Amino acid sequence: MTTARHAPDILSAEFAADPYSAYDIMLEDEPIVWHDGMQSYIVSRYDDVARAFREPVFTTDNYSWQLEPAHGRTILQMSGREHSIRRALVVPAFRGNELEQKFRPVIERNSQQLIDGFRSRGEADLVQDYARHFPINVIVDMLGLDQSDHERFQRWYTAIIGFLGNLSQDPDVAAAGVRTREELAEYLIPIIRARRENLGDDLLSTLCSAEVDGTRMSDEDIKAFCSLLLAAGGETTDKAIASVFKNLLENPAQLEAVQADHGLIPKAFAETLRYTPPVHMIMRQPAEDIEIAGERVPAGSTVTCLIGAANRDPRRFENPNEFDIFRTDLPTETAFSAAANHLSFALGRHFCVGALLAKTEIEVGVAQLLDAMPNVRLADNADTHEAGVFTRGPSALPVRFSPS
Repeated sequence: MTTARHAPDILSAEFAADPYSAYDIMLEDEPIVWHDGMQSYIVSRYDDVARAFREPVFTTDNYSWQLEPAHGRTILQMSGREHSIRRALVVPAFRGNELEQKFRPVIERNSQQLIDGFRSRGEADLVQDYARHFPINVIVDMLGLDQSDHERFQRWYTAIIGFLGNLSQDPDVAAAGVRTREELAEYLIPIIRARRENLGDDLLSTLCSAEVDGTRMSDEDIKAFCSLLLAAGGETTDKAIASVFKNLLENPAQLEAVQADHGLIPKAFAETLRYTPPVHMIMRQPAEDIEIAGERVPAGSTVTCLIGAANRDPRRFENPNEFDIFRTDLPTETAFSAAANHLSFALGRHFCVGALLAKTEIEVGVAQLLDAMPNVRLADNADTHEAGVFTRGPSALPVRFSPS
């Protein structure tokens, strides 16, 4: 008779150092765990997490305390007609011709500017020199805001992400998140009002002028969405692009394949989203008593869905702890849609609005980096360990290459 194993506490240093080993234990022996410190049920298996994203009984009411103090009320908290209209107001800017014709050039320009800063050196830290700045620069540029404010936005988004991932409820981290909401409002609301009077060709103008069924976004709606875009679009793409390179550099044959065929970049991104997702957990709140993994979960409870574990569930993926861009159980054609097999963009009505923006940023960024860094390889004795629990990615990624 085998004894059930117990994963380390999710708030422990042991878990932070290697969550994937903990996920293996949870998937096998602890598919649902009550965590007293977080006051949350922690769920790890693919089917249970997918169900929490899809079924209407699982609400996003938890965002009233998890997100609203830092962002204001966002589309993520809405449901029913209010949610569908707000989503219809913002989605067109992140797909189709609007994305390809208006914003792809913005993405290409910002990527190239960062690469120009190190292409002739023959070395770079892809986290500090590129990934940390790229998505924020793109978002600030897309919104038509002052380029000189990039660092201010970097500080704001870092504070917001800290607030969202404040699982131990550190009061200083919480206060910084609330303070950021106030500072961002003081900065953005006057700009939004001025933009309404003088519309341009930028994303902020698009949001100001969007209308569906007679409904338009208020100044506060736009400010809250921009705040959400900074945090969700900045942090996830930052960590994703660094993780794509880390995974490829640690798998030289796959790196060589992508170098030879940039059409494989979406496969490398999709597999990275499964294997080392930027966001490891999303919370939901059931509206009624439900059963998960054989345990009763009361209405109003917080359910922490471990995306990082579910994406490695052997019940769903073959050889889940191997990085393989050629795997057959993760079709690329659906990987950036609500029909995705991985869970890193969530599923259902709250599927990530910016999934195609992220895909475009990764396609552009990885292709330009590969072209600018012939013979790229990890630096000798490079420390590329991942950091983070709520969001996670390489803390550094020092590389060497032939100067161009």
